[in-house]
Amino acid sequence: MSNPVKNVASWFEQQAFGVCEWWGKKLGIRTTKIRMYFIYLSFFTLGSPVILYFFMAFILENKNYFKPSRYKKRKSVWDL
Repeated sequence: MSNPVKNVASWFEQQAFGVCEWWGKKLGIRTTKIRMYFIYLSFFTLGSPVILYFFMAFILENKNYFKPSRYKKRKSVWDL
């Protein structure tokens, strides 16, 4: 029999934007710890980190548009 809490957690992780997971990979910290810090910080600051979270989610979803043009792959040597 499957655990309903784990089912909900895995569903949310698949549907969420992945901001906490991205930060966890970058900082080398477990994702659950980052989520807990985010929740606590949201309670203490009356939800203002939610705006920051949505901003970071927007950046992560569109990160290819925000990269500088020097990182884009050129088709040939003569393309500048």
